[in-house]
Amino acid sequence: MILAAVPAGQGCIPLPNQMNTLTITRTDDWHLHLRDGEALAAVVGFSARQFGRAVVMPNLKPPVTTVESARRYRELILGALPAGTAFEPLMTLYLTDDTEPAEIDRASASGFVCGVKYYPAGVTSLARCHDVLARMEELDVVLQLHGEATGGDVDPYDREAAFIERELAALVRRFPRLRIVLEHVTTAAGVEFVRAQGQRIAATLTPQHLLLNRGAMFAGGLHPHLYCLPLLKRERDREALVAAATGGDPRFFLGTDSAPHARDVKESACGCAGVFSAHAAIEFYAQVFEQSGALDRLEGFASHHGADFYGLPRNAGKITLRREAWTVPVSYPFAAGELVPLFAGENLPWRLVPADGRS
Repeated sequence: MILAAVPAGQGCIPLPNQMNTLTITRTDDWHLHLRDGEALAAVVGFSARQFGRAVVMPNLKPPVTTVESARRYRELILGALPAGTAFEPLMTLYLTDDTEPAEIDRASASGFVCGVKYYPAGVTSLARCHDVLARMEELDVVLQLHGEATGGDVDPYDREAAFIERELAALVRRFPRLRIVLEHVTTAAGVEFVRAQGQRIAATLTPQHLLLNRGAMFAGGLHPHLYCLPLLKRERDREALVAAATGGDPRFFLGTDSAPHARDVKESACGCAGVFSAHAAIEFYAQVFEQSGALDRLEGFASHHGADFYGLPRNAGKITLRREAWTVPVSYPFAAGELVPLFAGENLPWRLVPADGRS
């Protein structure tokens, strides 16, 4: 399944003059779900193994809506890290109709909240958040967008384009100095919108949307572990995303949207949306860039662009990838159940070298 969206075999067999190792600046994940409790403990080590930092999503139950709740969640994350791990969680607040400008003041002063996340479920309309958005613009706090229109009149595959037309275009005009990340962009329309803006609008790209089109979810039967929101899109959209990721534009950078759910809630009558990719995230991106002949641009996308956009220093450390075929486990332990990872049981051509140099 790993090559369902690209010509069979492309990028998997070493060719003459291909590099067998790749060392780059330690990477960051600018969109990550870590959950809490036992689920947090089960997955945070995967991200900490390869990423120096991650922007942590606030959609817990209840959601993280205040700086104080973000501080408590951050402490839980740090407490769940494997011993000796150097990993910095960058916290976000969940935007609601009741968010007040004073909370943005506290977020800006906190030193650990890097932005405010918009979900369609949390806000009646972005127009109702004018005062909060104005304060974010004033204090240069980043707005992270789940950019989908969710009205019943919108086809699920057209939600991103509809959001751009109905909400985002007007938002950018109204707040021209507001820094915005259109998270997990999935369509050619989304790529074109970002490219048409200035340097204050950026987008993250996930491994599943770069590697797969919507046909993969239905190939040989329904694959619930590929169900995510936004949905996998058409092949022409996937191609536009790959071009954006590998083209060197600093407004596009790595954001896995890795979102773990236990097997039983994925394989159910009303399965949860989310793909777990943290176990092999940088390996997936390396495959995308190699398939495009752009491995020399992976470091910019994975290690430089996001840090530069958020105004943070680039990581000082390095990671190394080695050309080494390996098989993704069919599952990982997850709280009281198990977690099925992206491309479970499939072979990958690149492998992250552990810090001790051993496989």
